[in-house]
Formats: sequence, structure tokens, C-alpha cells
Amino acid sequence: MADYSALDKLLHRMALGSPALAEMMHDIERGMFLKSVPADTGRHVFVTGLARAGTTILMREIHRTGAFGSLTYADMPFVLAPNLWARISRKGQTAGVRAERAHGDGIEVDFQSPEALDEVFWRIFDGKSYIRADGLVPHRPDDELVDAYRDLIRLVLRKTGKARYVSKNNNNILRIGTLARAMPDAVFLVPLRDPLAHAASLLSQHKRFLDSDPFTRQYMAWLGHHEFGATHRPFLFAEAPEGDPMGLDYWLREWLAAYGALDRVEAAAENVIFVPYEALGRDPAVWQAVAARIGVNAGAAGELREITQKPPGSHDAGLGDQAQSLHAALSKRGFAALAL
Repeated sequence: MADYSALDKLLHRMALGSPALAEMMHDIERGMFLKSVPADTGRHVFVTGLARAGTTILMREIHRTGAFGSLTYADMPFVLAPNLWARISRKGQTAGVRAERAHGDGIEVDFQSPEALDEVFWRIFDGKSYIRADGLVPHRPDDELVDAYRDLIRLVLRKTGKARYVSKNNNNILRIGTLARAMPDAVFLVPLRDPLAHAASLLSQHKRFLDSDPFTRQYMAWLGHHEFGATHRPFLFAEAPEGDPMGLDYWLREWLAAYGALDRVEAAAENVIFVPYEALGRDPAVWQAVAARIGVNAGAAGELREITQKPPGSHDAGLGDQAQSLHAALSKRGFAALAL
């Protein structure tokens, strides 16, 4: 974002900051292209979880198999009109220069890299029902809105020439129960990271993005990214997490609330599967099991790698124990679901 030109910023403000224009572009896209889109197979993959759980890496490995279409950076900023924008823009015709993303985590992206962009759809068409000033609450889209989301998926698949869709969207934890029931042939993968390491990573990113410039703050809000930093709004599965976001306990409480909610969803939905994050990077058999579960033939992983665990910072021991206990139970179920 630091290298965006004045024209880039203007286009983003027009496309993402104006719901009326976004809806108009989406209506034009539907009118021009939806009739020529094949039927939806429903066999899609949705990767979700708290930020910093390994969702991006897992989504990129799945996309790398070549079996899935996805929104990419080339679709920005008119993500609700991917076919129309592809006709207008030259972005995506070549990959462009790869560069490390703003998170500073070693993940490099270019125009053809898949990214979490479909939250724009939910924000534009139903944001007022789940995005509040104090946080994001569980989202239960109705059947009509879910059908409209399916149409967006079909439009992306038309542009990419694929039959299956892969999405990484952390905010889907707010609506995963609804989507899992509405899309029984899809698979919902939830990377599960050690809670102390996960909380520490969230805290680190929160500090990193606290001093974001005004355009970056707008950009994050337009994409529905409120996970950390200056635009942070917690997930409100119950009450807001107590404490100071500058401390580890705050993020442990958010971890417990989020994965406690996901625990309840996974127990009621066979197509929601926890994927132990540390094992995924350490043991190639876990990636092969994930590939088998989503029905693709995959070679060796390209980006998955073992993560060196750092000593946890100061935290409430009781909270840590509670989180570790939940993590152990969910990991056990995840390994069982992957037949490991």
C-alpha cells in the first residue's frame, strides 16, 4: 500500500469506499456474465480461523494445486466484478513483481496471489448486521444472501476457468455454521495453532499496525480486516475480551472465545475440520491428509514449514491452561477427521 499512486488510492476509494458504486458494478457483472457461468459444483474449500493461525499459508498451498480458482490481488479494487475488471485492467495478465506483504512474515505476493477479498461482498451487502463499533458479532446471512454469494463464486470461477473455489476469510468464523449447512459438499478447514504462540503473534501484529497511516486504516476496514492494529474490533461471540490489547491475556481470551465457538460448530458439522498448524508444517503426511480430504492430488508442499516456538510472554497461567486444554481436545478431533 505504501507504493500506491494517487490514482490507485482514488480507485480504491471509489470501488471499496462507495457501497452504491460497488453494488452497481456487481449488478453489471451479473448482467453481463452470470448467464454464461456453469452450474456450481459446491465442492469448494473455505479456510478460516483467527488471523495468524496459518490460514494464508494453507490457502496458498491449496491454490497451488491448480484445482481451484480464487480472488487475487489482480481483482482489486473491483472484487465484486472480477470479469468486468479483467476486461478493463491489465493487472493479472502478468504476475508483476513479488514483494513481502505488510505483515512482515516472509510471505511474498504478486498480482496472481490469492487473497482474502470476498469479505467485501459480506460487508457491502450485509455489513450493518454484524459489524458494530465495539466489535464483530456472529453473522447469520439469509438464504437469498447465501445464494448471491454462490453467484459471486461462480463469477470468479468463470474468470479463472476452474470448477472449484478456494477462499481464505478469517471473518467466516462469524458465519461458518450457516455456510457449512448451506454448502454441505464444501469443506471448511480451520487451522489450529498453539494458543500461546498464536496469542503472541496476534499481539505482535497488533503493535505492528497500530501506527498505520490513514489510507492503510481505510483499506483494512474496506476489506473487513479488524483483527488487530489501529482498526481492531474484537469478535464478540459473548462479551468483549477483557484487558488491554497490549497484553497477552487479551489475545488469549479472544482465542478462547473464537475457538470455543468453533468447537460448537465443528461438533455439529461434519464438513468443518480442525487442521493442527504445527503438525501441518512439520509432518508432510498432514498436508497429504488435507489434500486427500478435499479431493485433490498434491505434491510436496511449497511453503509449509516448521515454526520455531518462542517462549511465551507473561500471561495468566489459568488462562493459558484453559486454552491449552481446549487446543488439545480440538487437535485430537482434527487428527481423527484427517484419519491420522
